[in-house]
Amino acid sequence: MAIYRFRITFEDYEDVYREIDMLSKQTFLELHEAIHKTTSYEAERTSSFYVSNDQWKKGTEIAFLPTARKVSEGVLLMENIRLSKFIDDPHQKFYYIYNFDRPYEFHVELIKILKEEEGKNYPIVFKTVGAAPKSLAASNFPVADPLEDDDEEEVLVDETQYGVDDDEEFDLFDGDEEEEEDKSEKESGGSFDEY
Repeated sequence: MAIYRFRITFEDYEDVYREIDMLSKQTFLELHEAIHKTTSYEAERTSSFYVSNDQWKKGTEIAFLPTARKVSEGVLLMENIRLSKFIDDPHQKFYYIYNFDRPYEFHVELIKILKEEEGKNYPIVFKTVGAAPKSLAASNFPVADPLEDDDEEEVLVDETQYGVDDDEEFDLFDGDEEEEEDKSEKESGGSFDEY
């Protein structure tokens, strides 16, 4: 039986990736679970694989815990779909979104097709590079809602607070310049030298 080696890369963290070997008859759900064993993220989150092209454009969706709307539209379910069903290219790509509430996006690319080795239980993590970023959903602290107002009140600054009002125009040296010009005119006899 064929073994698919997938490279799974975080979209925003290209230096963090995993390579996982899967049997061609295994399902997308098993790939989903294998990914999260290597990241320590909670696997029971709404997620989807999308069959993709070289530009990572999303095509057919294969979902886990889909919404009622997606189910009514006939979305494919991860637990029912074997990997081999959507491998048309030796470098097949899938765009993968984990946890639609606080999403992480991944690029999943088939990088090798191997022969099954006897005595091995698949999936197998072949390579792990970099630490997965901490999952906000798995943390025990609340995540601030960007739509909520800050608790701090806005402090209004009085324009004249520092002793200068922008509306007042004054120059400490205005009078001095005029006096110097008058003196120099008198000394030179009213004529100006040009240089």
